[in-house]
Amino acid sequence: MRIPVTISNDSGKPLYHQIKEQLRAMILSGNLPEGILLPSIREFAADLSCSVITIRRVYQDLEQEGLLYTRQGTGTFVAKVGYVQRERFRNAAVYEAFRNAVETGRQVNCTDEEMREILNSLLEETDLIDE
Repeated sequence: MRIPVTISNDSGKPLYHQIKEQLRAMILSGNLPEGILLPSIREFAADLSCSVITIRRVYQDLEQEGLLYTRQGTGTFVAKVGYVQRERFRNAAVYEAFRNAVETGRQVNCTDEEMREILNSLLEETDLIDE
């Protein structure tokens, strides 16, 4: 199974962080369903052209968070994620995106009203796309 993780050497974030955040997002959003077997550490490292140590650390950290579990001799699987945990993640992700957008708006001297108009326009655009 190929997990669609994209890493960038140009990013200011370490590879470990990029991989961990993307895997966490896929699990908490339900894009990696409960019980699915993840690639072995070696397979995933080869697929991403990174070290086995990096992937081992990602898997261990996500296991400590309760998002993965390992069965000796079988592999690493996605754990069951509760509704509250999913909602917390979803809200935090959107909140962070809005925070970044507001900071960008402030940097270019947008007023609160201008930012509200931009948000409303984007919401209307996506409503049209969804129809």
